[in-house]
Amino acid sequence: MIREAEIKDCRELAYLMKTLGYPTTTQSMEKRLNTLLPRSDYQTFVYEREQKLLGMIGMMFSYAYHTEDTHVRVIAFVVSEQAQGKGIGRLLLNETEQWARKKGANRVTLNSGNRSERSQAHSIYNHLGFEGRATGFYKEIESEPYP
Repeated sequence: MIREAEIKDCRELAYLMKTLGYPTTTQSMEKRLNTLLPRSDYQTFVYEREQKLLGMIGMMFSYAYHTEDTHVRVIAFVVSEQAQGKGIGRLLLNETEQWARKKGANRVTLNSGNRSERSQAHSIYNHLGFEGRATGFYKEIESEPYP
């Protein structure tokens, strides 16, 4: 079943973030969700079966500066290792597209690391209609503490 994430999901979402390659504590995930869940421009869906989270997708709605287009950017997307290959990711992406349409978005975007272990995921994204067209650049900066 796909549903909206809730604060009670923090422990299992922290585990999924670890699977995605971002070790996270339950407390950190709770802090993040307390910030994100109330915002109408963010959405987090989880896939739950038998009271266990097997996948999640988190996104944000955004306007563009360079065009009149709007888009939804997938920020986090993961299916647990034991549940991969069972269509859960496709279901979560379909839910994302439905939410994007409701928000009036013209496009769904997502970033995926260019590491060799991500090649299977890239193949799936291509199969689902996504195109690899951008290169990301990142720079760490010092900032004010997270809320």
